[in-house]
Amino acid sequence: MKITICSSIEFTPQIKEVLDQLSSLGHIVEIPKYSQKILNGDLTLEEFMTKKRKEGDLEFRNKAEEDLIKRYYRIIDESDAILVLNLEKNGIQNYIGGNTFLEMGFAFVLNKQIFLWNDIPKMQYSDELIAMKPTIINHDLGKIK
Repeated sequence: MKITICSSIEFTPQIKEVLDQLSSLGHIVEIPKYSQKILNGDLTLEEFMTKKRKEGDLEFRNKAEEDLIKRYYRIIDESDAILVLNLEKNGIQNYIGGNTFLEMGFAFVLNKQIFLWNDIPKMQYSDELIAMKPTIINHDLGKIK
């Protein structure tokens, strides 16, 4: 399968672990552009997070060759499924942020399978997350078929 990982850039170390595991299972995997830049050594996670906390991430978005939201829409459209790495962030268990929520919406409208690493979080938009009927895999990549 071609799987797109959707997640906060802050989780890049975990994205790398899951990328490697999915690849070893024979899947083709796409990851966020800035996670790839971090893994390539073009930027450190600390540099990204420091700048994002101080100024937001618009500078990164503006430096990109193409609009990052449209880019990920296209990647999701070309994928069979998405895997959301929803880990703890900002004191919220199984956090799903704005970009990831948007990407889940893309996958839902495009009739792609949606897999969640952990349970649906308790957030303002939990009802919308539930309505997308994701498959919760609880860290078991064998459930992705």
